[in-house]
Amino acid sequence: MQLINITVMTKRLSYIILLCVLPLMGWGQGFDDMVARMNVKSLPLINLEVEIDSVSHLYFIPGRLTLVEYNNGSAKPQIYNCLVRQRGKTALFLPKWSFAVKLVDDNGEKLDANLLGLREDNSWILDAMGIDKLRMRNRVCFDIWNEYSHTMWDTKFGNRNGTVGTMVEVFVNSEYAGIYCLSDKINRQLLNLRKAKVEDDDSVTIKGVLYKGKGSGLSNTLLDYEEDRTDTIKWNTFELQYPEEYPSLETWKPLMDLIEFNGKTELDYFKANYNEWYYIDNLADYFLLLVALGIDDMPYKNTFLSLPDINFDHRFMLTPWDLDACLGRGCNGTPLYYTSQLTRLNNFGPFNRIIYYNIDDFKDRVARRWDELKDSVFSPDNLENHITAIAQRYVESGAWQREYDLWKDVGEDVEEGEDYDERIIIVENVYEEVDFVMEWYRNNHAYITRQLLRWHNDYEEPDVITSATITQIYNYILGNNPEYDERLDLNGDGTINSADVTFGYNVILGS
Repeated sequence: MQLINITVMTKRLSYIILLCVLPLMGWGQGFDDMVARMNVKSLPLINLEVEIDSVSHLYFIPGRLTLVEYNNGSAKPQIYNCLVRQRGKTALFLPKWSFAVKLVDDNGEKLDANLLGLREDNSWILDAMGIDKLRMRNRVCFDIWNEYSHTMWDTKFGNRNGTVGTMVEVFVNSEYAGIYCLSDKINRQLLNLRKAKVEDDDSVTIKGVLYKGKGSGLSNTLLDYEEDRTDTIKWNTFELQYPEEYPSLETWKPLMDLIEFNGKTELDYFKANYNEWYYIDNLADYFLLLVALGIDDMPYKNTFLSLPDINFDHRFMLTPWDLDACLGRGCNGTPLYYTSQLTRLNNFGPFNRIIYYNIDDFKDRVARRWDELKDSVFSPDNLENHITAIAQRYVESGAWQREYDLWKDVGEDVEEGEDYDERIIIVENVYEEVDFVMEWYRNNHAYITRQLLRWHNDYEEPDVITSATITQIYNYILGNNPEYDERLDLNGDGTINSADVTFGYNVILGS
């Protein structure tokens, strides 16, 4: 007898009831009405027709997807047969569902299509962004990542090492469901991994492999693992994304070998051979993504590891995933009032050795990479431009008001003494959350800049800092001693200001 998760059933039932009562409560318009009212400011619209009470995360069921984009003065519909299932892990327990969608032809066979100019593929994600009060964190962080980090080998997608996506408004069976992000997936095609070859005798030669970190556990550190079956798509805390049809010891062994190299080899051997297992520039980029944007739910729980062909190379490339726990909020949407720490990855391979022992001046490499990016890709202005561009579309299209009206009263019960604002899943004014993000990010950006200054090879600790040093800084700021003295620039950011006072006090206090 099959056991059913009561919590999931309850969530699913509440979602079905919610869809049924939407018209009675005045939350949004029907799909056809919205299409008729589309204009140049509208977000694209998607209507997902599916037996909603049969949708689960376990398997795909048939459905139909209608996509409407407003172009050249008219609404242009595209209609596809599709397969649908619920997606995510935490998202399974949220009232606003995310969906995985696979396009198929009339015979049920895979159908590649270019949706909204993103790319030609059959597999798509409708991300509900349910824990994100900004409803864009994952998208914005991926866009930042795509600006500066790329695959370590050529692909037909411009060496892109992350997803692309766009914001849409979704209807389920013509009833409004809210703002979603339509995005492509990290898969074999995007990363140009070589396909497995089926031989004449039906044996299979494994070539490219793609693993996805799915949870927390021993293997999540990439330093050790537990004994586990190798004939399934799940092994320890990882899932085989490709070739998922052929789980075996052969397909899992590259990952097992990597973990053993990280955690079970002698240090001298590791130092001599680590660059045959990783792309060093990719490691530096990955490290900066996590500390700069404050990614709270990685590594390697939300990370892809890939090899283009296990027969020729065993250097792994890292690709991030699920970047919604970031920019000042954690994986349950609650605020994080602390800045990122450079010790963030000290307990994860290979960083536990590369950074701790500063192998081949890796810390200097990271610091120099930050210097290249901190005033461009990672600048507060660039992040704010990304965020405000989407926020403006939300407001001008009316999508944010519809999203707020639909989901404002849907959240966890607040117990006595708790701050309600800490628990709600959406704010009425999107720009309030924009301000929250930018305040956190400016503080984090300045902090990371100060800390990474110390990672440069030529960094010299300042002269002994005393209360007299603080007095000199105050005199300079007040204009009592206007002559610039570079020794008073304690944090090395090129200016003498209150940040140097704070830096000096921290040194004096030993913090």
